[in-house]
Amino acid sequence: MKSSDSVTVIKGVGEKTAALLEKLKIRTVEDLLHAYPRDYDRYEETVNTKEIQKPGVYAVAATIKKRPEVKFTSRVKVVTAVLSDESGTLKATWFNMPYLANSLKPGGRYIFRGRVVKNAGSLVMEQPAVLSFDEYEKLLHTRQPIYNLTAGLGNKTVSRAVAKALEEIPIPKDYLPEWILEKERLVEYRSALRAIHFPKGEKELLSARRRLVFDDFFLFILSLRLLRGVEERRENRCPVKPGKEAERLLKELPYKLTGAQKETLQDILQDMGKKGVMSRLVQGDVGSGKTIVAILALLSVVESGYQGAMMAPTEVLARQHFEFVTKLFSEHGIFCRVVFLAGSMTAREKREVYEQIASHEADLIIGTHALIQKKVVYHNLGLVVTDEQHRFGVRQRELFSQKGGAPHVLVMSATPIPRTLAIILYGDLDISVMDELPARRLPIKNCVVDTSFRPNAWKFIGREVAAGRQAYVICPLVEESELSEGENVVDYADTLRQTLLPSVRVEYLHGRMGAAEKESRMAAFAAGEIQVLVSTTVIEVGVNVPNATVMMIENAERFGLAGLHQLRGRVGRGIYQSYCIFVNTSGDEEKNKRLEILNQSNDGFYIASEDLKLRGPGDMFGIRQSGLMEFSIGDVFTDSDILKEASEVADAVLSEDPALESEKYRRLREKIDLELLRRTEGALAL
Repeated sequence: MKSSDSVTVIKGVGEKTAALLEKLKIRTVEDLLHAYPRDYDRYEETVNTKEIQKPGVYAVAATIKKRPEVKFTSRVKVVTAVLSDESGTLKATWFNMPYLANSLKPGGRYIFRGRVVKNAGSLVMEQPAVLSFDEYEKLLHTRQPIYNLTAGLGNKTVSRAVAKALEEIPIPKDYLPEWILEKERLVEYRSALRAIHFPKGEKELLSARRRLVFDDFFLFILSLRLLRGVEERRENRCPVKPGKEAERLLKELPYKLTGAQKETLQDILQDMGKKGVMSRLVQGDVGSGKTIVAILALLSVVESGYQGAMMAPTEVLARQHFEFVTKLFSEHGIFCRVVFLAGSMTAREKREVYEQIASHEADLIIGTHALIQKKVVYHNLGLVVTDEQHRFGVRQRELFSQKGGAPHVLVMSATPIPRTLAIILYGDLDISVMDELPARRLPIKNCVVDTSFRPNAWKFIGREVAAGRQAYVICPLVEESELSEGENVVDYADTLRQTLLPSVRVEYLHGRMGAAEKESRMAAFAAGEIQVLVSTTVIEVGVNVPNATVMMIENAERFGLAGLHQLRGRVGRGIYQSYCIFVNTSGDEEKNKRLEILNQSNDGFYIASEDLKLRGPGDMFGIRQSGLMEFSIGDVFTDSDILKEASEVADAVLSEDPALESEKYRRLREKIDLELLRRTEGALAL
């Protein structure tokens, strides 16, 4: 068995399981081993029923006093039993498991373990596992991995497949030189990989995670540094001068650019006129006006005789950009041939666009990752603008550069990262910061509430919808999970459908849905056909919906502040007053104080700095900054210290061996090349 083999080589993984793993983008054994647990189920000592005073996961050693009851409803079969011990009793319920009524014998004593919830004022253990005392003894004090799943795929299936892969696959010798392992006090790679999935204790888990987080950052930073070295040697073959049409459009805009927008545009135009190729990041808070700056730059490139390309992470967003640009140019009488390219187009439609691009009949190309497919050949590509850096990796930019010779690269990111970290993360780019919001934007009104406020919040959403507006509701989970606390989009959408008027269309959205279904649902929301969208953080990189005025975030205490600010940025984009409701479900006053920072400021850079101070190593399994920089386990905020250390080590390595050509760094170079290849294949598959 090799790491590059299909998961089907693992004993017990057939075609059906492989198809389900494919939905999670797990195709090879390597993918499976790097599909790290999102949390761990900790098996603790049993407690008496009397000790259970609040919701949570518990294990009790109890007796079944009488035969369980079975109730049939229109949708489910519910088994109810009373668990009894020397201190008292606890009600337990199971859904769609009617056979338990016969297998749980009166007088039988078992270990019952599950989540206790408050139901109609009483505590109830829902869907508990039933174990013998010997079975529980083997699990006691262990940490069992909890993986991201999809419908039809069980946690035990994934866990068994990972264990089998770790047992059978020959994991190669460590690619980090001994001096790095010693300097950073890192455990060996093979040990870290085993321990991250099946840790024997907290200390082993933390050591394994630290090693893998370091690798995450270190390999990324080295790739950036190596790419920067190549790009700095590239000659500017597309010198651009400020265009007259671009200057006219700037004067005719119905609003004035902010000082930050003007300064950023000047940086871009100056860069594109220098001897070397431009590689610049525009880091601007949500709503700071990055798009118009990019369009003015692209128009100048077109006026200088070159083609421009603008790539967005989703088809809905790309289409919005296309429609905005074509309308803007039409209204101001600007002649610029703009075309759209996306994966969902028919073969014939794509072929026509390919021909227009190759012949330079098209001046400006707007689309998705389809812009870097093999069949796309540019005539004279001068500038590439990519939207949302954290969805667009280093290797994809390099592919774009190869297609157009050596075009200028402009990356736009709405993720506010403190400058000290941005310099590390965007090490291959110069940075422009847009930290001003246009004067026409109304500040979002915020509030931090507990769960008792939900009925009022739902009524408020109903009133906003009645006034013609739309709303988002964010939940951390996709579906109900036996051992994970938090609201889930599927059940929450059902609740809102029953709560709001029948005329209100409520739909849900999450990352496990197919790409076409996600695009379709986002498009329907953008068109106003859906009034309330219940979603996971997948909408963080969404579309511009000026009509959306309410953002309600459930389990807000589980998110980083910077992530919450990103979500909040989905509203407040139009002329209407917008609102953000943060629901703290923990009842923890300290977490409430932390969330209050979002009440004090709408400044993403200030919030990101505060987030950096407040999120510590203990916050291993909160909701990560969604997809930021494509890291598999590292979190820019939680792991900022490791990020800085990885950057220092990368600089030391490259000062010793700038191209990693020596035998000392051979395995490291091979690892980086494999990572770049894997990312390339992933990008081309989109």
